[in-house]
Amino acid sequence: MQVIAGAAAAPDRAYAADVVILALDRPEETLQAIGSALAQSGVDRHLFVVDQGSQPDTLARLAAAVQGRSDATLVRLERNWGVAGGRNRGSALGHGRVIVALDNDAEFADTQTLARAVAALDADQTAAALAFRIVVFDGGQDDLSSWGYPHSLLPRAGARFDAVTFVGAGHAIRRAAWDAAGGYDDALFFCWEEYDFCLRVIARGWRVTYRGDLVIRHKVSPARRFAWSGTRWFYFVRNRLYIGRKSGESWLGMAPRIGAYLVKGARNGVLRQTLRALPAAWRLSRSAPATPLPAAARAYLAQNDAAHRGSPLARLRREVLAALPGRA
Repeated sequence: MQVIAGAAAAPDRAYAADVVILALDRPEETLQAIGSALAQSGVDRHLFVVDQGSQPDTLARLAAAVQGRSDATLVRLERNWGVAGGRNRGSALGHGRVIVALDNDAEFADTQTLARAVAALDADQTAAALAFRIVVFDGGQDDLSSWGYPHSLLPRAGARFDAVTFVGAGHAIRRAAWDAAGGYDDALFFCWEEYDFCLRVIARGWRVTYRGDLVIRHKVSPARRFAWSGTRWFYFVRNRLYIGRKSGESWLGMAPRIGAYLVKGARNGVLRQTLRALPAAWRLSRSAPATPLPAAARAYLAQNDAAHRGSPLARLRREVLAALPGRA
């Protein structure tokens, strides 16, 4: 890891929050995200921009954005560690009592969002993390590609409720909970890392709270569909099955999920990714012991997720139908 520009390190004194932005090219959006983070007021914070392999001209532009600042640091990692690994390394650079992650194609909705998030965690010592509301940058409607909760809760997008995950585009984590859970699982690289982290903090007795009053503006099309190309589906399938095994689910118990993934993969032209993901999940699961969730954690998941999704048969039907062209 190399410090490229800005402060050499986080302040020696206590401060409220670290903001972590991962960078990999996409300079215009990343610079706007940096500007949004630096514009946050009413809270003592430090910004870490973590570059994972941008082109030299992009890196130079990012360096210029934080050059000479005492409240921001640009570092370059030796390689691309993915979302999970990159955020782990960025979060480890600071010691603010709250860690806030912002996607490099997103911005805070106003200059007080960070201050309100820190105040919310300070006021609720049982919450490990806050899930922010993610809206489309142009238009302000809810970004359905970033809605990680039961569809039945969508009418409550502007409200508050307990959840079992948060969305990576924007969220806040209590550092004490982060340290207790050990951060993200580097092995996940990309996809489902937030859910895996939340399962581990919920198992330790924490809550995860969705806050519709804390808003992130995300630069995506409101009609954006799942990107089936590349390796995205491979990571989606592999990581979800790996997390299931880590949480004590049996392969037999996950058979309906596996069947749904096979159907979706076949319908969307990525069956090979699905077939690669199954043995990859098995190999990855051998490196992590299965740790069944405590009864209290299972009850939390049932109350705050499963209860909003309907019967197992209905959930399986929706999972399969979601793969069909033209179906919601």
